Formats: sequence, C-alpha cells, structure tokens
Amino acid sequence: MTLKNIQPEGWAAARGYANGMLTATGTLHVGGQIGWNKDQIFEHHDFVGQMRQTLQNIADIVQAAGGKVEDIARLTWFITDKQAYLANQKAVGAAYREVFGKHFPAMSVVVVKELIEDDALIEIEATAQIA
Repeated sequence: MTLKNIQPEGWAAARGYANGMLTATGTLHVGGQIGWNKDQIFEHHDFVGQMRQTLQNIADIVQAAGGKVEDIARLTWFITDKQAYLANQKAVGAAYREVFGKHFPAMSVVVVKELIEDDALIEIEATAQIA
C-alpha cells in the first residue's frame, strides 16, 4: 500500500508523527489534532476556542489531501474536562457548525486525565474518504 504524508502548506513540521496519511485507496487518517495554530502556539485557553481550532486543523489537513469536511467519516474526541464540554453545549455546537457546517460524521467522545501537550484541552482524530 502506498501512503502519502499530508502536511498543510505553511504549518510547522510535525515532530515524531504525521498530521495525516493518505492511502492509495483514498482513506485519509488524520492524526490527533489539538487546539494550537499552524505554528504550534495556543491562541485559545478555553475549551470552545481550542475545540474550534482543532476542528479547523482537521479541515485544513483534509483540504491539503484534496478533500472537504463532507469527506470526513469519523471523529474521535479526547477531552480533559467533561464539565467544560457539557456546560458549553450551545457554544460547542455553534463552533462546530462554523467549521463543519451541518456535516455530522460518526463521533465518539472520550474523557481522559490529560493529554501530552500540557495546555491542550482537547484532541481529535479523524478518518476521511477522499475521492
């Protein structure tokens, strides 16, 4: 199987992982994305801000592979604060729709104790089918 590393133009290089891997059959596996910008700097320190940035990062990787958010088939969310997620449902929904519109792929949410990056509040993995 031929794999293509997907790295959006202008992003800081990923260290020790790939942002996305596209298979010859068009399946795009997006590595866990967090709420930092393309320069790997956290502009937001709140849950909703980081969630929106994380979804935008995923959308950017899908676009770099030649796809669109409607090609995303699965999202797995890893969050560090269940209460922050539940307390902000309206804002979470609004931010989600800003980035993904009304496309709702299969999703899971998992609460974890912590993430590798100390300032990260959320990490999301995605799978898309391009073409």
